[in-house]
Amino acid sequence: MLEAASALGYRGPNPLGRQLRSGRSGIVGVVVGDSLRRSFRDPVSIQVLDGLATSIEALGLGLLLVRGSDEPGADALNPLLATAAMDVAVILWGATTDSPVLTALRERGVPLVVVEGRAGEGNALVQVEDRKGMRALGEHLLALGHRRIATVTLPFDRDGRQGPADADRLTHVGYEIARRRLAGLHDAGIEPTTVYEAPASLVELGTAAGRELLARPDRPTAIAAQSDLLASGVLLAARELGLRVPQDVSVAGFDGLDLPWLAPDVLTSVHQPLQAKGELIGRAVGDLLAGEHPPTRTLDVELVVGTTTGPPPA
Repeated sequence: MLEAASALGYRGPNPLGRQLRSGRSGIVGVVVGDSLRRSFRDPVSIQVLDGLATSIEALGLGLLLVRGSDEPGADALNPLLATAAMDVAVILWGATTDSPVLTALRERGVPLVVVEGRAGEGNALVQVEDRKGMRALGEHLLALGHRRIATVTLPFDRDGRQGPADADRLTHVGYEIARRRLAGLHDAGIEPTTVYEAPASLVELGTAAGRELLARPDRPTAIAAQSDLLASGVLLAARELGLRVPQDVSVAGFDGLDLPWLAPDVLTSVHQPLQAKGELIGRAVGDLLAGEHPPTRTLDVELVVGTTTGPPPA
């Protein structure tokens, strides 16, 4: 029979027929925000997606990358969220409680894995100890003697705002990842001189933040960014302004990325296990497909001191 099948060019059961019998598509939808191009510029997204893809291959599943909306800050949903076949949806980097993405997927009854969100947003939650990590980073800067410390944050919500956040804005932090990392600095006893909100984790947005913060006469002696890409942008801005790092200003980030193009500088950063995070997301997907109720999975982080932090200038 095998010889006959080979002679006829038979390649195995029809995948569409297999889907009809099982009632499953074999697809895991991954909602990556408003721009695939932006996501693929972020090594954090790439490493997490790689860990996820590797993990679910053993389950015979594939990935479908879906933009959440057509434009940053827009309410118009990508139509694929309502129509694309998917057995489980993974929402990277959390969602706001009023997220139309969450609403659309819940209405379809698609099981949800939310990454860096809050309890109750999905059927499964995967996160890291980022509040603990930012506290460690804050304590490191305080131990060096810094008191004028600013922070550059990830987006607060879908609005796409950019610039210093006032007191009212700070009461409306919708994304859990930004909220926890701000809370970590507060846990360390730091009240930032300025909280600068970036609309995405991109080097050029960190550079814009650094230019504004470091051009002030009362500039901070240290800047703690909520991502390594934002921190690297701040570092580039410091170089542009003729400031030495860390002698004139200390810069630190979060993620633990390998950024050789910053040489000779090596960022002080809170390292998170990105590949392992993707693999844990895959395990949560497998649990949901098996009809189980996955526990919240939380990974530890580690502060690794590089060359970009030191005592404040005299």
